[in-house]
Amino acid sequence: MRLARFYPVLDSADWLRRLLPLGVRLVQIRIKDRPRAALMAEIALCRELCREHGATLVVNDHWREAIELGCDFVHLGQEDLDGADIAAIRRAGLRIGISTHDRAELDRALALGPDYVALGPVWPTILKQMKWAPQGLDRLAEWRRLAGATPLVAIGGLTPERGRAALEAGADAAAAVTDITLNPDPEARVRRWLEALA
Repeated sequence: MRLARFYPVLDSADWLRRLLPLGVRLVQIRIKDRPRAALMAEIALCRELCREHGATLVVNDHWREAIELGCDFVHLGQEDLDGADIAAIRRAGLRIGISTHDRAELDRALALGPDYVALGPVWPTILKQMKWAPQGLDRLAEWRRLAGATPLVAIGGLTPERGRAALEAGADAAAAVTDITLNPDPEARVRRWLEALA
């Protein structure tokens, strides 16, 4: 499976409405702390927006809802794996991406035959408190070797220039969150990302 090189991680359909028309072809929706009805409605809307724009939607964490709504792809963190029914996800035909931060987590993820593994944080990140130090490009290159044919996503502290460096180090895709969502001109920033990773 080939991933689009640019992989924004967003928290609402409003962001998708703004950024999908710019040419984004792979996007993760990461929604926290919503009542289930609101969560289902938001994921369904994101699914429709992605279909309309020919983009792949990856649903973070909410695998049951993704199955119920007929989505194509879920992303699971290591904690999510503990409660996820991987067999049910596979039976429903969904692809799976998995976060990894150390060698044990990578081994665990690869044993499940994921459609990609993510390594982070590659650089310092302000998104959330991390117990892992920044991994750096050498670790990314090591993950590339260890992951074999499994696609590799770099995440954490990325900018367009760092995203380019991550691809050169072996990543298949570069994920970004706050570099877009906290930017004063997110649309211009996304255009810069698409240009840098072209």
